Amino acid sequence: MRWLDGCLLSKAFVLPFLGSCRIIYALKTITLQKPGRFVLAQTDPPDVVHDGQALVRVHRVGICGTDLHAFRGRQPFVQYPRILGHELAVEVLQAAANDRGIQSADRCAVEPYLNCGRCIACVRGRPNCCVHLQLLGVHVDGGMREMIVVPIHKLHRSAGLTMDQLALVETLGIGAHAVARGQPQAGEWTLVLGAGPIGLGVILFAQLQGANVIVSDIREDRLAFCRQHLSVQWCVDARGDVFEQLHALVGDQLPTIVFDATGNRQSMIRCFDYVAHSGRLVLVGLVQGDISFNDKDLHRRELAVLATRNSTSNDFVRILRLMEEGRIDITPWVTDRVPMDAMIEHFPRWLDPGSGVIKAMVEL
Repeated sequence: MRWLDGCLLSKAFVLPFLGSCRIIYALKTITLQKPGRFVLAQTDPPDVVHDGQALVRVHRVGICGTDLHAFRGRQPFVQYPRILGHELAVEVLQAAANDRGIQSADRCAVEPYLNCGRCIACVRGRPNCCVHLQLLGVHVDGGMREMIVVPIHKLHRSAGLTMDQLALVETLGIGAHAVARGQPQAGEWTLVLGAGPIGLGVILFAQLQGANVIVSDIREDRLAFCRQHLSVQWCVDARGDVFEQLHALVGDQLPTIVFDATGNRQSMIRCFDYVAHSGRLVLVGLVQGDISFNDKDLHRRELAVLATRNSTSNDFVRILRLMEEGRIDITPWVTDRVPMDAMIEHFPRWLDPGSGVIKAMVEL
């Protein structure tokens, strides 16, 4: 008996699933064995589904900067070997009884942040920065495989969205949460540094708040993407004099809120200088090591400096609603699409800034 199309047939297992038995075959899995080396192989099926869990079929995996850093050996939390993949669109195969109505055949986005529920952050309603947080594809194995078991409460379903849309909810969530931290107001001059996928999410949600969004990047193709697909009116070429360009846009004052989504240490040091007196700085990107600032200048301008990490269940719910209402269109974001069997061949190209990739999507 073949239970799941697309599974390799060389090895079969009979596993109990909540009182019934199913035959599961060995699964295609891509593992990052060490920096620079992926392996496509057959692996055993997931463990038995217990209460509070669901077995899901992975249909899409979005490639994130975290995955690129892990491939380069620059992701500080990844231990090798590791199955990457945390931007996931899935179909539920079997789910334990639950009060959320999740059931077989549901199409879902996966909230990949596994929090403990007991630490100070979780108790205070901030599970996105749980003391013991584990991220799928980073701290524990992720979704670059045909099936995975996940907690039911981390599934967010939608009957009307495509698998591509569901896979990008997590990416959008980073931007949504960052904007919620910074709270730009309608008409407020807001500078977003970095127009990669995370920066695009920040831009989108800052625009939804009514902010006057300025975008800065070193790549003209990304600035052009922002103009064409996000209707950004004000762009700054970060290869030139940023201050001169900012003053040309906003006059003598600087933006009162700045988001740095570059993940670049030098940019994160410079960005302190771009914030107006009494303004707010939100550090969205993450780098290894220290960043520095001038303490006297920080106090003189009484800046508020905020970090942001991951997103929350409420962010997922809001993003799904906005997508279903047609207020968020991510269709242009997916610039590269490959089947699972071809991912290893294509992955090195996505490391090249000149490739023009905004978001690569792997189809399983």
